[in-house]
Amino acid sequence: MMKHESIETNAALLIIFTLVAISIGGLVEVVPLFYIEGTVEDVKNADGKDAVRPYTPLEQLGRDIYTREGCYLCHSQMIRPFRDEALRYGHYSLAAESQYDHPFQWGSKRTGPDLARVGGKYSSAWHVKHLTAPRSVVPESIMPNYPWLNENDLDTGDIAAKMATLKAVGVPYSLTKIEYDANVEKFGESVAKKLDINMAEKNLMEQAKLGNYDGNPDKLSEMDALVAYLQVLGTMVDFSKHDEAEFVKFR
Repeated sequence: MMKHESIETNAALLIIFTLVAISIGGLVEVVPLFYIEGTVEDVKNADGKDAVRPYTPLEQLGRDIYTREGCYLCHSQMIRPFRDEALRYGHYSLAAESQYDHPFQWGSKRTGPDLARVGGKYSSAWHVKHLTAPRSVVPESIMPNYPWLNENDLDTGDIAAKMATLKAVGVPYSLTKIEYDANVEKFGESVAKKLDINMAEKNLMEQAKLGNYDGNPDKLSEMDALVAYLQVLGTMVDFSKHDEAEFVKFR
């Protein structure tokens, strides 16, 4: 019988056994992928349309601000399939929910809570207070203040270019009638209109006016965009309409 010491003292033997162990581990991870149709869940609404959609122009600018301010450094957007996380944050994150994210916000480093399902949990007014002066609503918070979000006008001039860039990497924004019609089929007409690059600024302004996310209807601020983004997180899939076993096959 080979002793463990003889493996550790023989460099060639150690390398061979290490490679074997790594190969077995890799095969265990890779081989199952060849026997499932996909790893991104196909989540549908009651009308048969895709539940998960790309971000609207306003939400996308909000996401850019979220990334610019480094919010992802303290807040992950990935609820893992553990009981304690489900009890605190809700249903575990689906791959489908981040399929249009560039870059995605996965991770488990949480100086602050996970934000994968923060949409609708608080009012927009609460988010404005929290971002402006976090300790005014959460006394124990160590999050810095972001008062300039209310003061800065939202730059909308390059939103069409940003959407076109995301389209180039696979996000289904539309430029042509054919692409628009495909989105109508995939998401429904109301959503398809919001994903039309040709109408980007108009759609952005309409959503900001309707939502009035920063509480100031006379100003389109960076706060409007960031709160719009936070309010959509985790709201696209209605898990009460889906059986748990529906998603297990993708795990």
